[in-house]
Amino acid sequence: MTPKEIREKPEHERGSLKKALISELFHLRIKKGSGQLEKSHRILEVKRNLARLLTIEQEKKKG
Repeated sequence: MTPKEIREKPEHERGSLKKALISELFHLRIKKGSGQLEKSHRILEVKRNLARLLTIEQEKKKG
């Protein structure tokens, strides 16, 4: 997901996206710990998307 796509989303969609990314990251970490994770690169993708989302939220707060 690109920063442009995140910025175009309304605030309520960004909130639900944030919850979904946090939940997905949690489940991916659980799978990694139990040895069931097949696509380990997905953790990095989710973390980067979450970081992008949080950065854009901070930018919006500062104005």
